[in-house]
Amino acid sequence: MTIAAFIIGCEIGFWVFVAAGLVFRYILGLKRTGSLFLVATPVVDLVLIIATVIDLRNGATASFVHGLAAVYIGVSVAFGHRMIRWADERFAHRFAGAPAPEPRPKHGPAHARRERQMWFLHLLAWIIGCAVLLGMIWFVGDDSRTAELWSMISRWAILLGIDFIWSFSYTFWPKKA
Repeated sequence: MTIAAFIIGCEIGFWVFVAAGLVFRYILGLKRTGSLFLVATPVVDLVLIIATVIDLRNGATASFVHGLAAVYIGVSVAFGHRMIRWADERFAHRFAGAPAPEPRPKHGPAHARRERQMWFLHLLAWIIGCAVLLGMIWFVGDDSRTAELWSMISRWAILLGIDFIWSFSYTFWPKKA
């Protein structure tokens, strides 16, 4: 199995754990079992990073896909709780009679504040992902096989910069109603 297929499998696994947790919690009424599934979602991340490092350690030359595994880890850690809470609120509303989730602010200072918060989460994801990338580079210890991981750090930094400009532009030019 290629590492790309493994990343896709881990993403699917993440959402399977989330869905199972929500089904057990709200439909089957087994709150503890549901919580166990939700708490286990980081295990998927751990399995992914171990598989990626093993692949590199066994002689693979780092590719975009190996870098993508680190991006996935960073995004999952930074945004994972928020994604699970988003799904939980909607599932609770649909199946357990909870109130409807608050809609995202679409304009004004509240929208600008949310955009800034999301950028700071993106920054956190970048920091975590870069730490994983640097750890992989150090672990492999062969610059000729890890050049793509350095490129991933640079490309992601450019995207982070673009996201900064976009997100903070709403502070100076708020979206109108």
